[in-house]
Amino acid sequence: MNAQPRISRWTAAIPWLFVLLWSSGFIGSKLGVPYAEPFTFLTLRYCIVLAILVPIALVSRAPWPQGKGQMLHVAFAGLLIHALYLSGCVWSLRLGLPAGILSLIVSMQPLFTAAFAGVALGERVLPRQWGGLVLGFVGTVLVVAHKTGSGLTFMMTVPAIAALIGITMGTMWQKRHCPAFDLRTSTVVQYAASLIVTAGLALTTETMQVEWSGQFVFALLWVALVLSIGAISLLNHLIRSGTAVNVASLFYTVPAVTALMAWGIFGETLTGLSLVGMGVAVLGVWLARGR
Repeated sequence: MNAQPRISRWTAAIPWLFVLLWSSGFIGSKLGVPYAEPFTFLTLRYCIVLAILVPIALVSRAPWPQGKGQMLHVAFAGLLIHALYLSGCVWSLRLGLPAGILSLIVSMQPLFTAAFAGVALGERVLPRQWGGLVLGFVGTVLVVAHKTGSGLTFMMTVPAIAALIGITMGTMWQKRHCPAFDLRTSTVVQYAASLIVTAGLALTTETMQVEWSGQFVFALLWVALVLSIGAISLLNHLIRSGTAVNVASLFYTVPAVTALMAWGIFGETLTGLSLVGMGVAVLGVWLARGR
């Protein structure tokens, strides 16, 4: 008798659990990047994920994407969501782009998704949702306003813009071309394709030297297990079960949750304007997601 309410509560909790796990990835990366260069860090992260998921997929005899076309669609979505998005973020930070500006750029994803959802997916964006998306972006601006910094150059923003394009196109591509797939095998395909890219970037642009420490190992395992397996599995579930705009709107709350985590863990500044922005962002997401 109580099974259905429990299932409903779990379904309602999934989006916010995803936001919590996804936001923790930025904290894990900040803990780990001082001990390894960015692309080397991503390469090690993907290797751990594949070392775990490949045996699970083989032992459980999970079905692989059918046909060359489906395999390519899954791999391409993975390249956009994992390789292009994460590589673009870390490359911008490496060039000196302030984290606040990076957050603002990638936070335009829900607006971009809404703009193209009608054409690409046939989804209708309601006026209430448009209002929520704009409100969510305003909230994000308020959250990261004190972190924007100065001394920007156009080249610093190019990888961040590429990351924005990657996460936007990746979610829509997966929604349209990969509506149903086994999470175990398809995630293997996506990370294997992404590993090729990040390993190539690490080999050609970095020394690939790692300073092993307890903090680095913890950070690496956290982003590999909690983010790359846990959060990505929830993201794939949300993409498959919801509209692209609903899923994208959740990313507005990521800077707010990350700011709270950074305040609690690193003692970073949390201004009154940031707190107001958090409330505005949450309200915007509530409006954008609808009922």
